[in-house]
Amino acid sequence: MNVVARLCGAVLVVSLISCVHAQEAASGVELFNATCSNCHGANGQGGQLAPSLLKKVASSDDAALGAFLRTGNPVKGMPPALVPDDQLPALLSYLRFLANTVADSTFSTDDTRNQYASMPVIKNFVPVTDKILNNPSANDWLWFSRTPDAQRFSPLDQINRNNVRQLSLAWSRGLPAGITETIPTVYNGVLYLTLPGSNVAAFDATTGDQIWEYRREYVNKGAGGSGRSKTMAIYDDMIYFAAPDETLVALDARTGAVRWEAPTPGRGNTSGAIVVKGKVLTGGTCNRKRENCYISAHDAHTGKLVWKFFTAQAPTEPPGYDTWGGEPLEKRLASTWGLPGSYDLQNNILYWSVANPSPYTRLERHGNPDAISDTAPADLYSNSTLALDPDTGKLLWYYQQLPGDDWDADMNEERVLVRTPFNPDPRHVKWINPDVPKGQVRDMVISVGEGGGIFALDKKTGQFLWANPFPFDVPNFAIKDIDVHTGATRINRDVVAKHPGDHNIVCFFNTRSYWPTAYSPVTNSLYVPYINNCLNMTAARPASETMPAMPESRIGSPLPGLDLDELNGMARINMETGEITHWPNGRIPTNSAMLATAGNLVFWGDINRRYRAFDADNGQVLWETILGGPVSTSNITYAVNGKQYIAVITGENLAHPGLNTGTMGPIRLNLNNGSGNTIYVFALPDKK
Repeated sequence: MNVVARLCGAVLVVSLISCVHAQEAASGVELFNATCSNCHGANGQGGQLAPSLLKKVASSDDAALGAFLRTGNPVKGMPPALVPDDQLPALLSYLRFLANTVADSTFSTDDTRNQYASMPVIKNFVPVTDKILNNPSANDWLWFSRTPDAQRFSPLDQINRNNVRQLSLAWSRGLPAGITETIPTVYNGVLYLTLPGSNVAAFDATTGDQIWEYRREYVNKGAGGSGRSKTMAIYDDMIYFAAPDETLVALDARTGAVRWEAPTPGRGNTSGAIVVKGKVLTGGTCNRKRENCYISAHDAHTGKLVWKFFTAQAPTEPPGYDTWGGEPLEKRLASTWGLPGSYDLQNNILYWSVANPSPYTRLERHGNPDAISDTAPADLYSNSTLALDPDTGKLLWYYQQLPGDDWDADMNEERVLVRTPFNPDPRHVKWINPDVPKGQVRDMVISVGEGGGIFALDKKTGQFLWANPFPFDVPNFAIKDIDVHTGATRINRDVVAKHPGDHNIVCFFNTRSYWPTAYSPVTNSLYVPYINNCLNMTAARPASETMPAMPESRIGSPLPGLDLDELNGMARINMETGEITHWPNGRIPTNSAMLATAGNLVFWGDINRRYRAFDADNGQVLWETILGGPVSTSNITYAVNGKQYIAVITGENLAHPGLNTGTMGPIRLNLNNGSGNTIYVFALPDKK
């Protein structure tokens, strides 16, 4: 069939133009196929390499559209259209035909919408106010851990210990290829998700039907596939997406249309976003120089930058003297690559955590292992809790959990806010502040580090309350001692690399990572996944006359003397007494978030595809299912129309390969469980 005949066939279907017009537009079809269709698809609605052209066509006059085609969009990788001047009108004519027929008659003008979905559009959207955001409905999941205090507790109790065995699959949906380390957002029956490949979609939370999808054009085609944003934020009528191409994007929550974009230069947006008092707050990885290491606040309505806080200390910043041993300012690196911050509405304090200083060892960072102190503060604000004024970004106080880290023992996991009596038990807690009267009800900020250790601080002042090694107290724990009056931590000098080529085993290493913990006010306990994993490390060694150069070596290693069947587990930590109860879970590690509910359940999964519900009192497994891939972070609950759902995502992330092969984890597993990028949603059967 020739071009004219094909076009006439299309005309008969839509009954909008005559074959005379089709004959005149034939050359336009040929030009479109030669110039545009390879990237934008056969009908201009979007293809593998570029999005739809039709909105641009519909919103531009001939002069503007011609100028756009002549110039292209170099920033987003679109070349100019190489069409002779006398043939450009024919191309424009065919583009108009597509915009007026295909887009409006056959499909929605929003090419990403599924008109056949159970919820094809989002109607009667209620903007998210500060009041809604700071005290979310139990039905919704608005923060990465549901509420601003990062407790990860849901008041929903329809699913409980008595009926959890009846859980069954409500719906599932395959996701694109790529890394998935994200946590969904749910509001009024709509589930918003950062897709592997770093696009964003909205789904009906009861069926999984897609409502809309935002497809971002990445100039660097590999950027989308490497995206590791942990969460999105919602506020007013917008969804905020921290894109991996150093951009913060605000999307219309109803349609997915871009409302504004703001640059976050020099920073990988791995943390994701939260919103506090009308400001979108983000962090992420940084490299090369200090100016890329920052937490930023943008106006939620306009995207205007409000403030930045640099996470590697300058000599003039608190505590007012240099903690980096004279290291040049531009070489000071400490990022916030993990989960974003939490917020205390009562005291108007934003809590954010910072990871290790770079490079990993103080020997490599400073050229001399004695250049900085063994006692905090050292290499601030690495491995610290930051308390910031969310209005200005001003530092209110800081506490350094691990000074001058020598092992990449990140302390940048979430900060959980709890209110509990202060009664730490010396039988279970190693370091207790004797100046704090027992029995007081205290508001605390709690953290558990990737390298182990649990810390309880006063959330208003940062006063040290108590701390303990975690998951166990061992001689080669990274922290040697803590001044119980001041809270100043001191590293274990015995496991510091003092010379090139030094070898040490330090505990712990990736005992937990960016997958968040959960706190239940029902049991007054924090539930923490752990791996009894230590770091077998050899410092880099330069070449000499007698020996070749040797790169730094870092590999996971089981806690010495441990029964391998007790390598992994879940710990219940009593927030009043500090007592830790260990529930071993065998040789399979996790990279799943914890989820606690008012049904007195804790949900948790592992990298061997097992997803379980545990009794929050005793750790007994009450329900288990096998999924299509390793559980990856995610793990939330929500309700729609009075029905509670449990959602979890499986798939590839940066932690899973190392945990599986024994480079990041303690033993080689070689599980062949595929990638399986999928979201699974469970619910109780409907009553007949």
